[in-house]
Amino acid sequence: MAPVVPDPVLVLGGGLMGLTVAHALAVRGETVVVLSRRRGEAAGFVAAGMLAPHAEGLSGHLLALGQASQALIPSWVRGIQTDSGLPCGLRATGIVVPFLSPAERDAYPTAMFGERLDRTGLEREVPGIAPRWDSGLLFARDGQIDNRRCLMRALETACVRRGVAFEEGTEVDELLTGSSPENELEGLRVRGADGEARLVRCRRAVLTCGAWTGRLLPQLPVFPVKGQMLSLQGPRHALRRVLFGPGTYMVPRDDGLVVVGATSEPEAGFQGGLTPAGQVRLEEGVASLLPRASAWPPMERWWGFRPCTPDGGPLLGKSSISGLWLATGHHRNGVLLAAITARLMTAVLAEQEVNAEDAQWLSQFGAERLASPPPI
Repeated sequence: MAPVVPDPVLVLGGGLMGLTVAHALAVRGETVVVLSRRRGEAAGFVAAGMLAPHAEGLSGHLLALGQASQALIPSWVRGIQTDSGLPCGLRATGIVVPFLSPAERDAYPTAMFGERLDRTGLEREVPGIAPRWDSGLLFARDGQIDNRRCLMRALETACVRRGVAFEEGTEVDELLTGSSPENELEGLRVRGADGEARLVRCRRAVLTCGAWTGRLLPQLPVFPVKGQMLSLQGPRHALRRVLFGPGTYMVPRDDGLVVVGATSEPEAGFQGGLTPAGQVRLEEGVASLLPRASAWPPMERWWGFRPCTPDGGPLLGKSSISGLWLATGHHRNGVLLAAITARLMTAVLAEQEVNAEDAQWLSQFGAERLASPPPI
């Protein structure tokens, strides 16, 4: 008798969230296939890798979700590093948020989680910070992952070693469902790198298409917000903390590279490419935060699309199609929320009773909460 081949789970999208979900499912023993279109434009590459639920000033359910994921990140990273044999670039640098006045600092939504800094404290934590900044908050528990150079490579390697299969250059054009009232997923219409269309049968899939989610499920209000970034090569340890200013942040890597981001351009839609205005905005932001960094040589400039929702929260759990799950819409917090997303996706696809905490997250961040169409 021929061996029974397990029914695979198809992961639709090969960016950070797709790799995260694929690895988590493979660890649970699932047969996983990742269909990836062109991952260079994905939010996982445009992000700076901050783990910043407090520095970002998150609130409500999103802050709680970020804190829960932050607590999972050390063990999540260990699992990826064990499977891949590669570092993920996790660093507990702490993040400093500067303010123009103590009153502005104390009114920050997450001020109660940070250490209050006066001007002397700011200069101690960020030597050379511009004189306009009067006070600040140090969020010592917030940190970073080197997502572009380490995490993405480690995740892909971990997936391969766990047996995940990849179909690169494959774009999903349509989700195919049956005529039954259950609206069950039956397959996909896909197009390969050669432009040829074909049908792929499947009963289970996870949608991790990020900013492109609306092209497959137009009823979901997920829309792209383009972001441009650059990096500077500073002296090693010239910037010890992440510096999170209004409109600009500076994320120092261990070797002195400083990632600077990011513009926020919802009006750009899916129009790619760098623009002079966007790059000037980043350079002006650097000068306003850390003037001496303006003399550091630029190393790289890039752009990508964040997947956004009207309330800034992700879409997690069931979709309107039976057999299709959602892990998308993470906006600026994809790296932060990757660990909790991995746990939630393995929970719902295990088809077992989900624990009370995970059930609450799936309820709070389910697609049902967002009924309005995406902006034009």
